[in-house]
This record gives sequence, structure tokens and C-alpha cells, in this order.
Amino acid sequence: MAGLACAQLLAEAGCRVDIFEKSRGPSGRMSTRRAQDPQGAWQCDHGAPSFAAQDPEFVQEVRQWEQHGVVAAWRPRAVRLQGKDVVPADAGPDRWVGVPRMTSPAAFLVQRLAQQGHGARLHLQATVQQLQYESACWTVHCAEHGQIGSEYCALVLAVPAPQAAALLGPVSPYASALAASARMQPCWVAMLRTDAPLPLDWDAAEITDGPLCWVASDSAKPGRQGPQVPQGPQTWVLHASARWSQDHIESDAESVARQLLQAFEALASSLTGSLPGGLRVTAHRWRYALPAPHLVNRCWWDAPAGLGLCGDWMCGAGVEGAWLSGRALARRALATLTR
Repeated sequence: MAGLACAQLLAEAGCRVDIFEKSRGPSGRMSTRRAQDPQGAWQCDHGAPSFAAQDPEFVQEVRQWEQHGVVAAWRPRAVRLQGKDVVPADAGPDRWVGVPRMTSPAAFLVQRLAQQGHGARLHLQATVQQLQYESACWTVHCAEHGQIGSEYCALVLAVPAPQAAALLGPVSPYASALAASARMQPCWVAMLRTDAPLPLDWDAAEITDGPLCWVASDSAKPGRQGPQVPQGPQTWVLHASARWSQDHIESDAESVARQLLQAFEALASSLTGSLPGGLRVTAHRWRYALPAPHLVNRCWWDAPAGLGLCGDWMCGAGVEGAWLSGRALARRALATLTR
């Protein structure tokens, strides 16, 4: 999200922008797993589960997303689980989710860049492995495509801090050290599929003890299958705590999936009795999930070198922090770049 927000503002100002993304889509941690198992197709938001919008500029952006049907407000029945006590959670700010999946806002931004003819190009499955800076120009080397371009006057890294530190070491020791000073926590996530609704009278729960820290019914979000087929299959997402995730950072996904499912079954059974059989679970590891804590720079820009850094690790965890960081970097870059 930070990279797309930055690219959008640069492109609108007339800059030619190339976006390099190592995955099949540009959504980063606003991710949705879409897959098939013997019981049929399923999807689950296994990255950011939702986001808030409080900064006035970001609120305006989210309202545009809402008008185009790619986000909707989500007001889950939320609780806090403290041992066997179920405490209603504070309402807090409104939460937003992508519709029909969490990747939708990023896909909308890419579509808007393409339709408005700003000269932005998206390179998918392009894993940047090396950067070069010579004669005031940046060159990008990708694992899949080799060297791409040699006429970039500026380079922006919108990646997790440890990845930025590794890439920048040979070309900008200061920027590398800045990125290395940021700490990011991991998160193991389990995606649970059921054949019928679970006997729980809440949609999302914050958990204070044990391996899990947060669980929610993905099917309860707007635009998902759940409200239309109330007695049909459900998908739940189970987030492990940062400490548990760190302790199991190198564990295999199957083992983690079993352990998180067991923790959820024990939790639910203590509240409602045993869960139905036939539960299916898949795990995903986010090695760099959340900044802990974020830096206070909002973004970083080296005008002489045309080098910038942005991301939620600089501005605040979550979608809003990432978007604000990207926009802040674009403004700083535009103040100094010669287009």
C-alpha cells in the first residue's frame, strides 16, 4: 500500500513510474488467500484483517474507495477473551475491509493508474535482488528478469525494513542502517474452513492468553459468502501472538496449523463445548508483519541520490500508516525531482 500510494501521487504529477512487485499481486500484507479444497473454493483475508481511517486525508481516500465499491465498513460483534471471561470489546473507530476481498483497494489503485494514463507500469513476480547507482542513475536487477532499466533518476523502497536494509547495504550504508534500526514482529496466521457455522455468538475476539491473540470470522465481513448463506461453510482466520510466532518462526506450516487449530478448539470448547468435525486449516507465516515500534520519520528521502524509503515501519502500523508514509515520500520527492 505504501508503494502504490507513493506511485499514485508521483504519476499524477507527471512522473513515469515503474512498480516492481515480487508476488502475483500488488497488495502486500492486504492479502487474500484464494484456493480450492475437496469441499470447494474458498478465500480468506490472511494479512491485514481490517483497517481504520482517522487521518483526514486518508478518510477522504477511503470514502473514494467506498464510492467505487472496493471497501465497506465492518462492524463485527467483537469481544475480548480473558481466560473463560467474555468481555464486550470497545467499539473503537470504524473498521474497513476490502470488498469482495482485502486485495480490492490495491487492485483499484492499479486500475486507476492504468486508466488515467499516468505512465505507470507494474512488473509482477519481479523479485528485486540487487540495486546499482552510477552516474546519477539507478538500475534494478530482478531474479526473474535480470537487469531492468538504467535510466531511473529516483528509487523508492516500500518493503519491510529488514529487506530494505539488505538491499541498500552496498549502495547506501546510511539508509541501510536506518532500516536496520527498525524492528518488525512476525505473525503466523491459520486459515480455518468449516462445513457449517461455528456455535459462537461473536465474529471477532481479542485474546489475552495463549498462542492466539486475535481470531475472526472472515465470512462475517461485508461482501463475503456468510450473510448470503448463513447455514453454509465458514472461513475463520486465527492470528498467533508475536511472541508465539517468534518462538515458532522456523517451524513448518503444517505443524503450526495443527497447533493453532488445537488452541482455537480448546478456546472455543471452553466457551461453547466441542466444535464440529471436518475442520480444515492452512497456515501462512508473515516474517515481517508489524513494526515494533515504528520509527518517527514518516518517510525518508535522500534528494542528491534520489533515494527514498516508506512503509508502515516508518509511520505507524497498518494500512493507514503505510498509505500516509507513501504519500509523504511522494511529496518530498516531488519537491526536489526534475521531471
